[in-house]
Amino acid sequence: MAVLPFRPTPFFANKNKAFWRLQAAGWGGAALLRVMSSVANGQPLSFLVLVLIASISGFSISLLLAVIYHQLIGRRPLITWGVTGVVLPLAVSLYAFIDGWVIGLYRPGTTSFAQLVLGVFYLDATLLGAWSALYYAINFFLQVEEQNDQLLRLENQATIAQLAMLRYQLNPHFLFNTLNSISTLVLLKQTEPANAMLTRLSSFLRYTLTNTPTGRVTVAQEVDTLKLYLDIERMRFEERLRTTFRVDPGCDGALLPSLLLQPLVENAIKYAVAPQESGAEISLAVSQAGQNLRIIVSDTGPGLQQEGADNRLSGVTFDGGEQVSTGVGLTNIRERLAQAYGAAHRFETFEPPEGGFGVAIEFPFELREVAPVPQPSFGRSAPHIMQRAPA
Repeated sequence: MAVLPFRPTPFFANKNKAFWRLQAAGWGGAALLRVMSSVANGQPLSFLVLVLIASISGFSISLLLAVIYHQLIGRRPLITWGVTGVVLPLAVSLYAFIDGWVIGLYRPGTTSFAQLVLGVFYLDATLLGAWSALYYAINFFLQVEEQNDQLLRLENQATIAQLAMLRYQLNPHFLFNTLNSISTLVLLKQTEPANAMLTRLSSFLRYTLTNTPTGRVTVAQEVDTLKLYLDIERMRFEERLRTTFRVDPGCDGALLPSLLLQPLVENAIKYAVAPQESGAEISLAVSQAGQNLRIIVSDTGPGLQQEGADNRLSGVTFDGGEQVSTGVGLTNIRERLAQAYGAAHRFETFEPPEGGFGVAIEFPFELREVAPVPQPSFGRSAPHIMQRAPA
C-alpha cells in the first residue's frame, strides 16, 4: 500500500479554528505568567482563584472586542481607528473594574476601590492593547494574502485566456485553406480525394477539440498530429511536398505546447513548397540541448531571397525578447512561447548554408513518462521519412 506524503495544512486555512487556538494559547499563557508571578511572590493558593477570574474576564472581553473589530476592519481607516480608540479604553476600564472589584472582595478594607482599579489598569491595558494589535495585524496580513492570491488567480486566468486565443487563431486559418482545397476537388468531381481530405480534416479537428488550448503534449503526440496535417496538405501538393523527421532518443516524451509546430510547417509550405514547381523538402529535428529541448524546422525553399519574403519574417534573431514579426504564424508561436516560458525560451530564424529557411526553438526540457496516445489512421497516408539518431 502506497504511503501518501504528509502535507501540512496552513494554520489559517480555517480562520475560525485558528482564532480559537490563538485565544486559548494567548490567554492561557497570560494566566500561566500570573500564576508563576503569584507563586514567586509567596501568594497563597487561594489567590489563584483571582487569577482564574481575571483570565476568564479578559478572555470574555476580548470576544466582545473581536465582534466589534470584525465589523470595523473593512471600513475606512478613519472609522476603524476612531471607533477602536473609543472602544479599547472602555474595554480596559471594564476589565480593570472587574479585577479591582474581585481583589476588593478578596482583601476587604485594605485598599480603596479606586486605588485597586488604578493599580490593575496598566496591566489590563497592556493585555487588551497587545491583543487588539495582534488581532488587527493578523487580519490585515490575511487580507493582503487573499488579495495577492486573487491577483495571482486573475493573472493566471488572463494568461490562460491569451494562450487559448493564440491557439484558436490556428484553426480558422488552416480550416479556410483546407476547405478551399476540398471545394476545388469537389468542383473537379474528384470525390475520392475530397472525401479522404474531409476524413483527415475531421480527425485533425477532433484532436484540437479534445486537447485543452493551454495544455501540453509529448513530442510523439505532436509529431503524429503533424503527420496528419501533412497528409491533408499532401492531398494538395502531392509529390511536391516532401518531409523528413529526426527525433533523438529520449525526446519522444518531452513536453511542448500543443500544435506548436503546425504553424511552422504551414509557413514552410506557403513560402517554400507552394511557390516552386519542384516543391521543397521540410525537415523537423528534435534533440536535447543541455537542460533545453531544441526543435528545428527547416525547408529547402528559396529562403528570404524570394519576392515577398518580408511577409515571412521581419526580424532575424529572437531570444525571449520583443516580437516584431508581421507573419501571423511566426508571431503566434513567439507569443505562445513568451506566455508559456517567459524569457526562458529561444526563438531564432536562420538560412542554412545549403539554402532555404529554418526556425530554431529552445525551451526547458520536461519529460512525461507516459505511453504515447495513438492517433487514428484514416485511409493510406503518404510516407514520411523518419530518422532516429543513433543511441
